[in-house]
Amino acid sequence: MHTPVIVALDVPDRPSLAATVERLPPAISWYKVGLELFCAEGPGVLEPLQTLGKNIFLDLKLHDIPRTVERAVSAAARHRVHLLTLHAGGGKAMLEAAVQAARAGGHASTKLLAVTVLTSLDTSDLQAVGVARSPRDQAVALAVLAREAGVDGVVCSLHEASAIRAAVGPDALIVTPGIRLPSNTIGDQKRVGTPRDARDAGATHLVVGRPILEADDPAAAYAAIMADLAS
Repeated sequence: MHTPVIVALDVPDRPSLAATVERLPPAISWYKVGLELFCAEGPGVLEPLQTLGKNIFLDLKLHDIPRTVERAVSAAARHRVHLLTLHAGGGKAMLEAAVQAARAGGHASTKLLAVTVLTSLDTSDLQAVGVARSPRDQAVALAVLAREAGVDGVVCSLHEASAIRAAVGPDALIVTPGIRLPSNTIGDQKRVGTPRDARDAGATHLVVGRPILEADDPAAAYAAIMADLAS
């Protein structure tokens, strides 16, 4: 099965986006726009990617009361994004409101993803905020909650992906960040792995940022990731 690689555009502004995309192979069909870029430039930053015919993963990690998230999802879906994130920890009512907004707006191409446990967190981090479960058990529980609410899929580390796949079935989208080749540094992410590891764990999409964007040759770095994925 083809597993798309989503390149995370973790850049500060629209000129940086244009310069980054220009350095990367045209074969890249998916890009992620996150909080930094979206807050800096607003929805207009999506236009250059849409002009190029790219698929957009809008990673805003919405988390608020149900009515606020419902309205935010409705607004985001109008920008014709393909994937949109919200925190599973917002609860079932919030998740259901988001699903209702996505469907009511007639934007069938916008799929919702529930973020389970951030890859920057480990067991001690969860305990510090009162979560007694391990990252794996917490991620699985939140993934099940999200699917029960009608969310299309989840974001999780590859270390939880296989357990989540077993818990939610074959149809859910599973998007895994924290993708690194053995030669890459892990930065501030604590639960990482290779593209092949994520694919084998059941991921449907992989998110890769710094290993490509910070490489001396981003095109070669992307090719290396695709080679590992294909191996």
